[in-house]
Amino acid sequence: MKHTFTKSLLATAILASSFATQAAVEIYNNDGTTFSADGLINIFYVNSNIEATDALGAVSERDQSRVKMGFLPNNIGFGYGKQLDDMKIEVRSSFWVSVNDTDLNRGANALGTNSLIDVRQFYAVLSGDWGSVTLGKDFGLFNRTNILGDELLLGYGQTSDTFGLVDGGNVSFGNISTGYVYPFPKAQITYRSTDMNGFNIAVGIMDPNKAAADSSEDTPRMEFEASYAVDLDSAAVKAWVNGVSQSSEVSGVSQDQSGIGYGLNVKFSGLSLTASGYSSEGLGHVAGLDHVVGAESNESDGMLLQASYTMGANRFVISSGETENLDTANTAAGTTTHKNFALGYFRTVRPGVILVAEYNNTESENSVSSVAEDNKTFSIGTVVTF
Repeated sequence: MKHTFTKSLLATAILASSFATQAAVEIYNNDGTTFSADGLINIFYVNSNIEATDALGAVSERDQSRVKMGFLPNNIGFGYGKQLDDMKIEVRSSFWVSVNDTDLNRGANALGTNSLIDVRQFYAVLSGDWGSVTLGKDFGLFNRTNILGDELLLGYGQTSDTFGLVDGGNVSFGNISTGYVYPFPKAQITYRSTDMNGFNIAVGIMDPNKAAADSSEDTPRMEFEASYAVDLDSAAVKAWVNGVSQSSEVSGVSQDQSGIGYGLNVKFSGLSLTASGYSSEGLGHVAGLDHVVGAESNESDGMLLQASYTMGANRFVISSGETENLDTANTAAGTTTHKNFALGYFRTVRPGVILVAEYNNTESENSVSSVAEDNKTFSIGTVVTF
């Protein structure tokens, strides 16, 4: 399982668009044409204590210290904009880099580094009074706001050793597989409405994810998101719902994959309360990566509850998330449950410089077998953005 999921970890980064509020560096601005750059660099000292129980009931324990990046990979992005009468053209590209390549566990013959440069965004947006259309590669809509609203987005998050995350060469998992699934970058054509008194919708056709090497997908993958935001006298409220649907045929057998996500966030007097969750069939599976698709009998449900309090330059976070996965076609295998409880502290010491201290307790267990994991991780680090 470690080998399988470690291959997938390269893509477990989050959305550069979540940093729309950070100050990008404007390189050019003339006659309605703009060009800018933005970036993020983060590094953490991490100490983990892992207690694991195998299928025979044997218990093992190990401690591991690493110096690694957190939930977000280091990245640099570029933006271009051009106003053409009543239409605006915007182009976004971002390049994501792992710095966790000191020891790639390849033995004495390992040479060089492997920074895993990856392009996760490369798209154009055409917009006007009618809304906008995104053309190219970007993150999906299903569970997009669930993950963007994670109070630990700039932190570290869960590092299940079952998934090979403690010593993996890529990012940690935040609350992927312990409350939400990851909206994998996809080739897409997505329409977004203009703001309608706080109500927004987005609908996209996306390149489907194959269920097998020889599977047939005769229709694109469909994803959507609808949200509503309102500012009251003393509070700001946002609610959202998102979903996904696609079909595959494997060896003449039809498989339908689908999912629904939802959430509610309320902010007042420095306090932010968030409840979000999802339910899916045939996608995400145990590791919470939404590009992993298969039989619809594989069902997953997740829930994430978080509270944060901001006081000046300080932000305090408490978080609890859980995901359950069951293959209804093989109930004898039992339900696999992943949980993560976290405490986080974020301090902005200067604009663009944030210090982070975080504790995560990740637990994994199966209701039938004795396979289990109890992972306690402390991390302290710095996030630099521009």
